[in-house]
Amino acid sequence: MRNKKTVMVVLVIAIGTFMSSLDSSVVNLVSPIIKDDFGVSVSTVAWIVTAYLLVVSSLLLTFGRISDLYGRKRVYLTGFVIFTVGSLLCGLSGNIVALILCRVIQALGAAMLYATGSAIITNAVPASSRGKAFSISAIAVAFGLCAGPVIGGFLTSLLGWQSIFFINVPIGIFGIVMASLQIPEDGKKNSEPFDKVGSLLIFIALVLILLPLSMLENYHLGLPVFISLIAGGILTAGLFLTYESKCRYPMLNLNLFQSRIFAAGNAAAFFLYMAQFIMAFLAPFYLENFREFSALKTGMLYLPLPLATIMIAPVSGMISDRFDSRYISTAGTTVMAGGIFLMSFLNKDTSIIYIIASMILTGFGFGMFQTPNNSAIMGSVPPQYRGIASGTLATMRNLGMVMGVAASGALFSTNQSKAFINLASKGLSNSALKDQAFVSALHTTFMAAVVASLVAMVASLAKGKVKTEEGKVKTEEGKAGTAG
Repeated sequence: MRNKKTVMVVLVIAIGTFMSSLDSSVVNLVSPIIKDDFGVSVSTVAWIVTAYLLVVSSLLLTFGRISDLYGRKRVYLTGFVIFTVGSLLCGLSGNIVALILCRVIQALGAAMLYATGSAIITNAVPASSRGKAFSISAIAVAFGLCAGPVIGGFLTSLLGWQSIFFINVPIGIFGIVMASLQIPEDGKKNSEPFDKVGSLLIFIALVLILLPLSMLENYHLGLPVFISLIAGGILTAGLFLTYESKCRYPMLNLNLFQSRIFAAGNAAAFFLYMAQFIMAFLAPFYLENFREFSALKTGMLYLPLPLATIMIAPVSGMISDRFDSRYISTAGTTVMAGGIFLMSFLNKDTSIIYIIASMILTGFGFGMFQTPNNSAIMGSVPPQYRGIASGTLATMRNLGMVMGVAASGALFSTNQSKAFINLASKGLSNSALKDQAFVSALHTTFMAAVVASLVAMVASLAKGKVKTEEGKVKTEEGKAGTAG
């Protein structure tokens, strides 16, 4: 990445990535404050996060395809503008309904940013430097997650929760100007029509699947309703795949999945994000509720994970530019599985050093995986499909996150209830019963995350050969990745 123009493109994408990552981590932090300010229930304020997640996840594929047809720079810039305006409106919201609606506006912009960022980097950066370029994006994500609680806590204490949205406005304006100046114009686009039916089907399918999963933690859905929504989503997804296979100009070219790199890489991303969010969901409960650490101490103990990712991402990116990246990404899944495995042994007396070491190992593994895997996926598809490829990768990431949180809550609650019954039958009671039931459920749930990491390891290794001499991206057959 010696070309100055290329470097600026990568940095512009990193600004958008940082802003959206910062926003997601900060909003979770201030949700209790917003709840008290508006005088609403926990389940109501949870819609600030749920609505955002649903809209982003359900529209990534749509905006990815739109960017392929009408220009990635145009979609990215539009997303930046919408996200910035949405942030301003969120800060000005006078009630919870207005805030949730403005979060939907924010989510529309975020979906455009997420769906096109990877494609713009892939187009702008030579194959020999893509790993390094994607490492900068990974650092932006990790830095946003690190800085979020610190910046959010400071701004909220000084200026109120509205300031966490207002801070996006100057960053957004700067990003819009830089993106308009630095991102190159798209080449001539083909005249294929946009697949409206396919877009509607996949939107409905993802909403029906993600909605009940997102509501598990804060709402009490009846089993019939839960099963009906999931079944409806799966059925609609089947209709989508059937329609796309017969459509002349499909939104999602299913031939992309004939590439082992593309198919296995996306599967690996799904399972590793699932593992990460199983761990990330339960860790605060262990640190704050079980160990009774303060919110500040909890944040400091979680900090080593994203910091480790920041440290290793550039290294893994540079290595993946020179060697077969499947081995680096596969090693990352293995290291992350080891870190979560260590965390499965957490108990009431676990030392701070042990917790920090486990966090560092988990962060190192994630950083080793993310950059090479993203680079391999985006390099495996033809230029005209990179928008939808970027949207697919982002969708797998979000689906993994939602599944991780849903699986974490369900597994932990179920196993804790079983442990209570089993341990009570052995004569345990009071605090000893509660402590051992918590530890037992924690161990089982973290082991599920280990299994998800190992599934990601198998998928990552199954990609086949990704890199050969001179940094040229190739498939396992030794030919440039194609859609056919």
